[in-house]
Amino acid sequence: MAKVKPEDFKVEDFYFFKIKKMWAFFWSEHPAFWAICGFLFFEYFRPQAIYTAIDFIPWSQLFLALSLGFSFVDKKSKLRWSLTHTLIVLFTIQIYISFIFAYNPDVSWSKNIQFLQWVVVFFLVTTIVQTRERFYVFLMILFICSLKISIGTSRTYAMRGFSFTKWGLMGPSGYFQNSGELSIQMLVLVALGICLIMRMWPYSGRLEKLLLVLGVVTPVLTIIGASSRGSQLALALLLAVFFYKKVFRPKVLVAAILVVVAINYVLPEEQKDRFRSMGDDTTSTQRILYWKNGWEMMKDYPFTGVGFFNFPVYFTDFYPQDILFRNHQGRLRAELPHNIFIQVGTDAGFPALLWFILLPLSVLRFRGKSEIDHSIHRGLLMGILGFCVAGQFVSVAYYPFMWVSVSMLAALRTTHKISKSQPALESNTVEDAQGRNI
Repeated sequence: MAKVKPEDFKVEDFYFFKIKKMWAFFWSEHPAFWAICGFLFFEYFRPQAIYTAIDFIPWSQLFLALSLGFSFVDKKSKLRWSLTHTLIVLFTIQIYISFIFAYNPDVSWSKNIQFLQWVVVFFLVTTIVQTRERFYVFLMILFICSLKISIGTSRTYAMRGFSFTKWGLMGPSGYFQNSGELSIQMLVLVALGICLIMRMWPYSGRLEKLLLVLGVVTPVLTIIGASSRGSQLALALLLAVFFYKKVFRPKVLVAAILVVVAINYVLPEEQKDRFRSMGDDTTSTQRILYWKNGWEMMKDYPFTGVGFFNFPVYFTDFYPQDILFRNHQGRLRAELPHNIFIQVGTDAGFPALLWFILLPLSVLRFRGKSEIDHSIHRGLLMGILGFCVAGQFVSVAYYPFMWVSVSMLAALRTTHKISKSQPALESNTVEDAQGRNI
């Protein structure tokens, strides 16, 4: 029997979730691709948190190191420079300049890995994931791992009778453990899920259609159950952006009304009260003080900020009168600013904030001819939009949400630049009753 090669597969063979073909393709690929997929799996699925017996080494860092090593002997792995790469380098330089002028450099160096790892991830993803087949399998790993989280957390929400709790919902240990961060990952998933369900439905069997539906319904339930007001506002904005052109069609309008009624029914009364008190409660007041004084810090140190992750120590020393909460030891201690733009600006100044804003804008355009890839591109971009909106209320600038999405968007653009042909399947476009492509 002839050995299976990656060239034996085309990306359309995988639509939407043909697990056997993707599995065969995966094992036919180079170890560099195995390793970068391993990183994504261990970072998002977190098997080491489920099976604690294997939690004895830093798996994610190990797979990153393997990815780097194997990429040098993988013929398909090649660094293709783009504007996004330049912006990443400029942002990195600015971050490390802030280390030099930081209010407390020791704090900055102690948090170094929280930023540096995403620079490494970006360069490895854009170097290794350079074919459409590799990209799609990599995307499906992200989708399924996120779906696993959303199914588990939405089930928890349903099992407690859709009731309200102060802590919301807890995700797996790691980046998505707290309810606010969990909700943002669900925004990334629901944005991608909506785009996939709109484009992939005709190519899917029953089980695949179930996965598509779960990829939209379960993250929405998790966002509601997590009680994060910022993410719930971001979800409303995403839905409005997705469907604003179709909302006045009779069927869509009826469906929208039913969805609003259902959400209003499921949303606990305590959560509605939190929206009514938004801006007046102590938590909101504290965040406004963080933002106001954070802006003053940025104006005082426009070129370097107060230092990477130095906001809490600087705020505690210079604005103690504006700290409304005490820590577990009963001491007045500021937290991070609860806003991604204030976080970056106070970390490393206005130059860093400029590069940070330009990063997602650099992958805004996509010139590929594949309608499916255009939908994927839109889904990833909408996930970043959700992150930016929800990020106005939490300090998650160096969490994976934007960095992984930007890495994948940059990789998607590269796959089309080096692709020599378009899949024949794209000509079989499904149309709605008005003759429009869906």
